[in-house]
Amino acid sequence: MNNFKVLLLSSFLIVLFISGCDTNTLVDSNMSMPARNWSYPNKVKTLVEITDSSKPYNIYFKLRHTADYRYSNIFVLFHISGGGQKKHTRRYEYRLAQPDGQWNGSGSGNLFTYALPLLTNYKFPSPGKYELEIEQNMRDNPLAEISDAGIKVETGIQ
Repeated sequence: MNNFKVLLLSSFLIVLFISGCDTNTLVDSNMSMPARNWSYPNKVKTLVEITDSSKPYNIYFKLRHTADYRYSNIFVLFHISGGGQKKHTRRYEYRLAQPDGQWNGSGSGNLFTYALPLLTNYKFPSPGKYELEIEQNMRDNPLAEISDAGIKVETGIQ
C-alpha cells in the first residue's frame, strides 16, 4: 500500500511539473490596480528581450474586472518601443460584454478574466529589448472596478 501511495504522489508531481511548463511564453506580467481603480498614470509595463526577429510572436492584453464594471467595452493605448525603433502607439477597443449584458470573459465568482489579442504573429523589426506598455484610454479617470491588467508575450506559429 505504501508503494502505491508513493507511485500515485510521484505521478501527480510529474503531471503537475509537465503541465506547469509553458516554453512558448516569454513574458506574463500582471499589475494589480489600487482599490480596483485604473488611473491614467498606472500604465502596465513589461520588458521583453527578442533574440530571433524572424520568429512570429503573439502579444496579449490581460484584463480582470468585477461584475460591477460600468461599461461593455474598454479602450486602451498600446505602446511598443525599443530595438532601435521609434515608439509606436495604437489604440484598441475591446468588447467585454454581449448586448444583453452577459460578460464575454471567463468568470470566477465576481471577477471576469480576458486575454485579448494586441498583435498576432507579429515579427519584431530587429533583435533587442522592447518595452511594451498599456494604458487605459476611457473617459473615466480612474476607471473603476478594474482588478488588474497585464501583458503576455508568447512565440507564435510559424
